[in-house]
Amino acid sequence: MHQQIYVNLPCKDLAASKAFFEAIGYQFNPAFTNDKGAGMMLGENLYAMLLAHDFAKTFTDKALVDAKTATTGWVCLSCESAEEVDALVAKAVAAGGTTPNPAQDHGFMYGHGFEDLDGHHWELVHMRGMPPQE
Repeated sequence: MHQQIYVNLPCKDLAASKAFFEAIGYQFNPAFTNDKGAGMMLGENLYAMLLAHDFAKTFTDKALVDAKTATTGWVCLSCESAEEVDALVAKAVAAGGTTPNPAQDHGFMYGHGFEDLDGHHWELVHMRGMPPQE
């Protein structure tokens, strides 16, 4: 079916957002990065396009919401361990992000998340198995 995913996220200060995600450990593809947007590599065939507000507005007639006050969705990424989840959240907080919720351990799944500088919610999960069947 689909071969790649590109999640587009408007950013008020593109340079600050790039620095935030670089501090966490993400890299940007120079071929898809300029002063209007930055192609952040999340994994094989997984990308987030950080877009300057004015540029993001060229893709939609709808108003851009302030992710610090409204949620239209969030990004959820899998991690290889609960320790990786916690390490990424700690790096995000050290780089200026916040944690909107405490970590959650559901037995089969461990998760925690952070909000970036623009308030976009990033959830990180480690799947230990399948959820219990009712």
